[in-house]
Amino acid sequence: MIALSPTNEAEASAFIADAASAHRPLELAGGGSRRGLGRPVQAAATLSSRALTGITLHEPAELVIGARAGTPLADLTAALDAKDQMLAFEPPDWRALTGTADLTPTVGGLVATNGSGPRRIMSGACRDALIGVRFVNGKGEALSSGGRVMKNVTGYDLVKLMAGSHGTLGFVTEATFKVVPKPERTATLVWSGLDEARAVAAMSQGLGSPFEVSAAAFVPQQPGQPSQTLLRLENFAASLVYRIDRLARELQSFGKPDILDNDASLGLWASIRDAAPLHGVDGAIWRISVAPSRSPSFLRAIASETIRHFLDWGGGLVWLATAQTDGAAEVVQNAARAVGGHATLVHAAPMLRSNFAFMPPSSAGLARLMARVREAMDPHSILNPGRMGV
Repeated sequence: MIALSPTNEAEASAFIADAASAHRPLELAGGGSRRGLGRPVQAAATLSSRALTGITLHEPAELVIGARAGTPLADLTAALDAKDQMLAFEPPDWRALTGTADLTPTVGGLVATNGSGPRRIMSGACRDALIGVRFVNGKGEALSSGGRVMKNVTGYDLVKLMAGSHGTLGFVTEATFKVVPKPERTATLVWSGLDEARAVAAMSQGLGSPFEVSAAAFVPQQPGQPSQTLLRLENFAASLVYRIDRLARELQSFGKPDILDNDASLGLWASIRDAAPLHGVDGAIWRISVAPSRSPSFLRAIASETIRHFLDWGGGLVWLATAQTDGAAEVVQNAARAVGGHATLVHAAPMLRSNFAFMPPSSAGLARLMARVREAMDPHSILNPGRMGV
């Protein structure tokens, strides 16, 4: 396969314009750590942003940072760490989950996949923190949208459209994010021994309380370890003393929680963020978005196919490992639809990825709208064709 690695936006535009004139498909990539998401792309050339590196803007007082698409995410995080700042949505690192430990997560890959961690339930997703993007569309045109304003003259919010488009609308060259101060202290309340239904009830009650729970997850019983229901509190140290006590009282019907403070709490939520409970599992990995109250019934419906699972987002996100078979995939997708949820195939063998769209089909109206957007952005369908099953 031909590898194209532009060193600037003009080169990227020229590569894409040339491919468009020849109707030649391109696979778009960053560091490659999330290349396994979606259906495999059949293309003779890969266009990579790995040479487009560097932080282009960081104004701590304005809570904004920008970087070129190939910038390692670790570099962006380090720059924010130095100013006690962070990306609120907790970018996940799935390399250990997908067997890509030798590859490098990048800013462009983060935007393309809308990667978001446990704090999404409080602070929103990657697309909610993304305030500006530069990209090259499927005609080779370099475009810019947003920046420090959220409006553009086209009628489309291109910033939001690019987040989670998996390279099907354009080749991201630069992104700008709003950031937030790091919390002074973090603590996690841990209830042991609850089942899924009780855990979801506890998480829902905690999230509905006035004590600003920033993350809520459930890890089922493992050999030698009881189940754990986790609720995180963070912010100023003085406020946590009060909020920990009041939240424990609010949820006293579920038992007395243990408290994990600072480093122990941070490490625990890093493992939830990166889907560590499923690391080392030989199976297809799924994420199911569902109303939290329906996750227990969904899990009961697929119990025969489940290898391992855990819950994030207060029960609204089910992480799941199953056998890598068409039959198991059909059971998961059917059960998700039955409870009004959406199943996303995160990692699987190439054959299973080819047989099943990694995201659920859109409604007829939304599908027509997206088709019009793709026609406007990539009229020859050369950018990651088939990646999202379309």
